[in-house]
Parts: sequence; C-alpha cells; structure tokens
Amino acid sequence: MTVEVAPPSGPLAGLTVLDLTRVLSGPYCTMLLGDMGARVIKIERPGRGDDTRAWGPPFVEGESAYFLSINRNKESVTLDFKQPEGRAVLDALIARADVLVENFRPGTLAKLGLAYDDLRERHPRLVYCSISGFGQTGPRRNGPGYDAIMQAEGGLMSITGAADGPPYRLGVAISDIVTGLFAAQGITLALFARERTGLGQYIDVGMLDSVAALLSYQAATYFATGRAPGRVGNRHPTIVPYETFEAADGALVVAVGNDSLWRTFCTAAGLDALIDDPQFARNRDRVVNYETLRPILAKRLRERSRQEWLDAFGAAGVPAGSVRDLHEVFTDPQLAERSMVAAVEHLTAGPLRLLGVPIKLSETPGSVREAPPVLGQHTDRVLTEDAGLDAAALARLRHEGVI
Repeated sequence: MTVEVAPPSGPLAGLTVLDLTRVLSGPYCTMLLGDMGARVIKIERPGRGDDTRAWGPPFVEGESAYFLSINRNKESVTLDFKQPEGRAVLDALIARADVLVENFRPGTLAKLGLAYDDLRERHPRLVYCSISGFGQTGPRRNGPGYDAIMQAEGGLMSITGAADGPPYRLGVAISDIVTGLFAAQGITLALFARERTGLGQYIDVGMLDSVAALLSYQAATYFATGRAPGRVGNRHPTIVPYETFEAADGALVVAVGNDSLWRTFCTAAGLDALIDDPQFARNRDRVVNYETLRPILAKRLRERSRQEWLDAFGAAGVPAGSVRDLHEVFTDPQLAERSMVAAVEHLTAGPLRLLGVPIKLSETPGSVREAPPVLGQHTDRVLTEDAGLDAAALARLRHEGVI
C-alpha cells in the first residue's frame, strides 16, 4: 500500500531534525517541529522501537493509539547506533542534520562520544537539544523523568484537587507536554540565532524547570506571602466567582473576571439584590466572603439547565462554558472550522483522525501531512539517500541486527 504525502511546507521547511527521543516529551517536541515543515527522522531501536509502540490498549490494527498521537510527520529509521557500524550510519545522518534532539539520561550519549561537546567542532551549525527530568546540572541531574513524579515534585499536585481531598495529577501528562513545548521553542530560538551568527548551540530543557515555570501566579503568591498555596478545587484562588457550578442537568463554568462583569452576571442570573451588597461589591470582597457567596450562587444555578444558563450568559456577555466530555469536544463545529481534527491514511491502520495544528500562520501554515510511521518504515530510503548505503550494505546491516 502506498500512501500519498503532501510536500513539506511551513516555516521550518528545508530543515532536518534528527530525533533520538522516545516516549512523550521529546516526541511531542519533534512532532511540533514536523508540523511546521521540518523533516523529522526518528531513530528507533530495531525490532522494538519507541516504548510507546507497546502502550495500550487501545490499539488500532496493532498500532498503539498513544504512539499515533505524537508521532505524525516523521520518518522512522531503525538503527542500533551503539554498534560501531550503526554509529557510522548515525554520524552520516548527523552531518546532514540541522537539529538533534535527545532525551536520554544526562551523560548517556557522552559515553558514546555523542555529547554536544563531541560534535560541535565538526558540526558548528548543529542545534543540539537535550531533554531530561532535572536538567543537565544540579545535584539531581541523574534522576529519572516521569510525568507523575514531576507533577508531584514540581508542586502541581499540591494545588490540584479538592481542599479536603488528596492531591491529583492532571488528566494529561502536562509535565511532558510543557517540556516538549519549551524544547520546541528553544530550538526555534536557536535556529533564529543561527541565522544571525552562523552557529548552532546547546539547549538544556529539564522537566522540573518546565513544571516550575507553569506555577506563574501561584509562585507569585508564595513569593509574596511565604506561604504555600493549597488546593481549592475548581475555584480560582483570587477571583470570585470563577469556578464550576452544577446546573439542573450538568456542570458548567462561570468566569467573572472583574467587577463590571459581576454586575452583568448578577442581572443575567436574576440575582440583582447582590449587586449593591457591600459583602460582594468588589472582587476582593467576594474572595474574603466566598463561603457566604458560593451557596447563594450554587442554589440559583441549580434551578435551570446548563443550556439555559449558557444562553442567558452568552446573551449578556458573561464568560461561561459547559464541562464537556471528549465526544462533545470533538463534535464541536468550532473545532471543525478551525481544522483541529485532521484525517490521514496510515500504512496499516487505515484512516486515522489526529489532532490538528493549533498555531495558525497566515503565510507559512503548518500541516498534518504524514501519518505516524510504522516501525522502520523509512529505513531503506533514508539510509540510501542520506547515508549513502547500497542494497548490499542494507542487507548486511539488517542481518547483523544493526537496522
């Protein structure tokens, strides 16, 4: 079966990324680069591949749904570069690459002579990005990087969950995802700098750093008071009302971000008597008197259906939304209009739906061009065209387990 692929486009078209990553943070980073037009060559272990190829169920015709979610727009090459002949092949691919991304534990690639300092003299234009749990320096640099650990160690779990309940991790691997986002940003910044200096550079992105960077106003609260913020459920710690309420038939979120909106909200909700109540007139008053105010709001919002409230608030200009499941999310005409569900044809799984590209560029848009590859799908072509191997060399390396 042959799958037709659109030619690369986007702001990173013409750049080659050598992807030595696996699992989530690294593959998410390289997927973002691929979406924006970069050619991404994913190096995988022969016979096994990325760990996430085995994560499931669910599987689609034997392909892990998890793997499929983060590996589109990539070429899969199986290569054991710990063997001398495999290392020679990898060196040939590095020589043609603009970017190398890896997420091994710190020091692992240095033992193979593949650290940035080993490569920079021969490849001065190379942008080299290392992703790890705790970064390349510091007393915990050798610690393993797993999302749940980073959500815990980075403070996210301490501020997530009900006030009287246990800490919770987020429903997606946010530590991995934000690390991938920061890594992709770092790579694009380094490529921009290379346009001016002609030189690549080293990028060190740690998961713990990335999670800490998310703490934003929660960190500011700690810095200002010296007290660690606790869990407050779905409410906002400094804005009221800004949280989840139960309507007659389901949950919705109301976000009243200023005092003008508060007055509009009260009118739309039929709670005009609250507008001039000095306990609630200003946001700071509503925060202080939250325990008095919330039961009043909760009682009123339970009296009508979710859609009735959304219609009323929408007409008044009060920000509100439903708490939706993923079926509701992905049947929303808004996301369809924004091309946030993409369709591709996979070599073995057939038609696939994947998430679309969230960054909309007017002149050089990104795209979902290629389905996630099957293991080793592009090995022969890449090693022939990019590493100069012939059919006999490929057959020998495959027999020896190098590819």
